[in-house]
Amino acid sequence: MDHEQSAQVAGIDVGGTFTDLLALDTATGAVRLAKVPSTPDNQAGGVLAALAAAQVDLAALDLIVHGTTTTTNAVLERKMARTGLITTMGFRDVLELGRRTRPQPYGMTGTFTPVIARDLRLEVPERIDAAGQVVTPLDEAAVLAAGRALLDAGCVSVVVHFLHAYANPAHERRAGDVLAAIWPNDHITLGHAILSESREFERGVTAAVSASVQPILARYLDRLTGDLATSGYVREVLVMTVNGGMVSARRVAAEAAKTVMSGPASGVMAAAFTGRAAGRDNLITYDMGGTSTDVALIRGAEPAVSNEIEIEYALPIHVPMVDVRTVGAGGGSIARVNAAGLLEVGPESAGADPGPVCYGRGGREPTIADANLLLGRLDPARLAVRGGVTPEAVSAVFSALLAKPLGLDVIGAAAAVIRLANTRMAGAIRMVSLSLGADPRDFTLFAFGGAGPLHAADLARELGVPRVLVPARPGLTNAIGCVVADLRHDFVRTLNRPLDALADGELAAVFSAQEAEGLRLVEAEHVRLIGRRVLYSVDMQFIGQTHLLRVDLPGREVSRATLQALFEDAYLKRFRVRLEDIRANLVNANCSVIGQRPPLDLSTLIDPAGRRATVADAETGRRQVHVSGGWHEVQVFWRDHLPLAFEIQGPAVIEQMDTTTLINPGDHAVGDHQGNIIIEIGGRDGA
Repeated sequence: MDHEQSAQVAGIDVGGTFTDLLALDTATGAVRLAKVPSTPDNQAGGVLAALAAAQVDLAALDLIVHGTTTTTNAVLERKMARTGLITTMGFRDVLELGRRTRPQPYGMTGTFTPVIARDLRLEVPERIDAAGQVVTPLDEAAVLAAGRALLDAGCVSVVVHFLHAYANPAHERRAGDVLAAIWPNDHITLGHAILSESREFERGVTAAVSASVQPILARYLDRLTGDLATSGYVREVLVMTVNGGMVSARRVAAEAAKTVMSGPASGVMAAAFTGRAAGRDNLITYDMGGTSTDVALIRGAEPAVSNEIEIEYALPIHVPMVDVRTVGAGGGSIARVNAAGLLEVGPESAGADPGPVCYGRGGREPTIADANLLLGRLDPARLAVRGGVTPEAVSAVFSALLAKPLGLDVIGAAAAVIRLANTRMAGAIRMVSLSLGADPRDFTLFAFGGAGPLHAADLARELGVPRVLVPARPGLTNAIGCVVADLRHDFVRTLNRPLDALADGELAAVFSAQEAEGLRLVEAEHVRLIGRRVLYSVDMQFIGQTHLLRVDLPGREVSRATLQALFEDAYLKRFRVRLEDIRANLVNANCSVIGQRPPLDLSTLIDPAGRRATVADAETGRRQVHVSGGWHEVQVFWRDHLPLAFEIQGPAVIEQMDTTTLINPGDHAVGDHQGNIIIEIGGRDGA
């Protein structure tokens, strides 16, 4: 453990459109920022470009924390490594049988492609029962033959997934040893090591996904760390994981599933940190980037974490992950008129290349960003400096592809695009809040991403949310999340027994073992920490039920009576029903060990030296903006020049390097001591 104060830390987040960087000198508070186009073919190119754009001295850096979409893209695009599976005799089709749910609520349409094709799923004789007792010994010769057959079939990765390995992993471990003698690399995944819970479908899919992206992640990180070393950086690289924590690049590939969908998690962790510092612990996070919009719920400054999430139909990844819901509406989302003559927005995106029409990189299809430009919400002069095209060129595209087919003028078409996009994003916010039993009106909308602050006030008005919080650097919030996130290791162990059959001290013993392993892993990271904390929870159900409910515990020593009462309370809170006469079943014991890193002074994210004495000194001009159904002449401010405490009455526009914030007529914005903008939503008229 390195207990010396880290002087310089860089957080780098790779998104679908941009790669963001925040480099912090913790001794002086100096901040360097960069936002450069992502390089999808080799994300390391965008990382190095961001470091160069911020003029960061790699040799002087003490730590790099990196958020990557490498594994997420591989899974969503099904561009994974060729992987084989070795499983218990008679169970090769577990990954395909699944839970037999339907992709559509009506009818029997839809398709499903398993992570690993059937011809690459091989069976071997072995069997352990649910109590962990050996029924059929492991046939090691069959394991060896299966491994050779998979190598001959071109597999570069293999996963061993035996029935009931969560209860006794001895056969999986021995099979791993047998395969290690012939496998040409270390891409051997044991299912119980990724997820030690009872449900064989979810455990198998999680392990199969991890094995299928492990070679891709390992190759990328080897390339990145090699390029960084060549440029002078030789210290630790930490990688963001889906639970909102981070793991060393040296180890993260072995649990590659924990990086899938990790990108949005870093933004949620930054939101929780920012909200806690601002005294606003209940937040709905709203991250609108170039490709998509991600929303999440934060209660009591703790993000909602779930291990019951499917990233697409029949593709559950059952590792603890920040509960983020995604909708395909980002600044680059493409608007078109469908065959029925109706307007659609997304999910297809113009991405980083060619990008929206207004970027001037060859885009030929209208997007949300283009609509905001036509409505005056984005400054064409700033885009022109960056190589963007004129509003007239954007108008011509809207006229030909949207306005004429819809029978509208160009401005009407642009306004329709914004309204439809807002409707879709509001739906995602309702889904993440109401599905968790939360009323959006009780929360603050935390708006970030390059496009989030431009739409946040409209969404808040539609949802009845009373206020919006815009952080200091909305377009770089995910990178900030990389800097403020803690080390975190999560563990799950299946017990699956009625509370009446749970032995005294049994649950506490499981928690003690999990905690000890977590502390060992935290201590192994070369990162300065200021503290450690441990979270305990259990997954429970009433006897006879299928679905699980997560119950947080006050400590590791909890009596059976307390477990029953806590579960009944959680059930009542979620479903508004109390079933006092039915006993509970304890399925999983969960433990999270967190290594707390030093805090970040958020007020330094905007250089204090650049702030002006009055709001008037920060005004850069006025322009016509289409808002609340009509044109308004609005004041335009440069955020870096606003005093820390300010008041602005809408309508107004606040611009900065990484985003634009729109304040609607009737809304009132103030600055707080952390450098955030708090927008109090006024009237309820539509935008």
